[in-house]
Parts: sequence; structure tokens; C-alpha cells
Amino acid sequence: PARGFQCAARGCRAHRSAGGALVANVLRNGSVLLQWGLRHWGPPPPRPAAALRGFALNCSWDGTYTRFPCDSVELGAACRDYLLAEAHGSVRYRLCLQPRYAPPRPAPPAHVRYRLCLQPRYAPPRPAPPAQCVEFRVEPAAMRDIVVAMTAVGGSICVMLVFICLLVAYITENLMSPALARGG
Repeated sequence: PARGFQCAARGCRAHRSAGGALVANVLRNGSVLLQWGLRHWGPPPPRPAAALRGFALNCSWDGTYTRFPCDSVELGAACRDYLLAEAHGSVRYRLCLQPRYAPPRPAPPAHVRYRLCLQPRYAPPRPAPPAQCVEFRVEPAAMRDIVVAMTAVGGSICVMLVFICLLVAYITENLMSPALARGG
């Protein structure tokens, strides 16, 4: 995987693909940081490194392809991580990443002659390396739900207290004042 971020045991769980090239770091806040490297993708292709065009990221959940933010994302050749900001809790995800290489140059036409020292070499087309896939489940953010519920309840209590204060002020102003005026 890419350098930099390391998944701490308390704050996240790391899930590694079978080939080891792709790692999904499932964070406690419901986001997922994907990291990858090229060295675990098997033997390097016989092309220069500049022929790497990028990566294709495909997502699915529970075996059926769906529409959500990382469905068929094309990533640049220099990219080694991707953040899936808000994954749904209690859902089993499957993310697959595949490197994309530039197509090989076509063979020269038969009628073209090259000098021996200038003749280019053409490699036969090579199949793309297999995709690296990782599966994981995002645990529901129960604490986040509790905080939201407590905030809503606390806000409701504050609104009720404001209404009670306004009602007491109204009663004090309108009902008590005439009684005091008659007594004096």
C-alpha cells in the first residue's frame, strides 16, 4: 500500500485484498481510506512505467452493482489512495481496483522498411493484470446516532423552556398587574 497513513487499532480496521496490493482502512467515523501500491500486483508488465494510465475503481454492495460515489471511478496514474467519505453502516462492500495501461503501439505496416538500428520493437498485446478486490463491512456509528438524538432532545427542552418563560412573563404582565392596580 501507499506510504503515509497507518491504521491504528483503536481508530480503524484494515482489510487487505488477497493479493495484498489494496488495503481498505475502515475508520470509526464511517469513512473508508483505500490505499494501494503496484509491487503486489504480480510480475511487472514489460512496458515502461510511464505506460500506466491510471486505475479503475469499481464498487458493489451485497453482490449487486449500485450507484454511489465510487462506482466506476477513474483515478490518475500517480494516485495511491482514495477516500470514500461516508459509507453506509451495516452494509457489506466489495471494492475492486485495476491498473489501466496504455495500449501497445501497433505493428508497423509490412511495406515500411527500417534501418536495423532504428527498428522499433513491438510486444504482443498483454492482458491487463487482474483486479485486486477487498471486502469489508462498515459498523453502524451508534455513538453518532446517540449524539444526534441527545442534541435533538436537548434542543426540544430548550425550546420548551423558552415557551414556559414567555408564558410566565405574559401571565405576570397581564394577569397580575390589574390585581395590583385595584388593591392600591
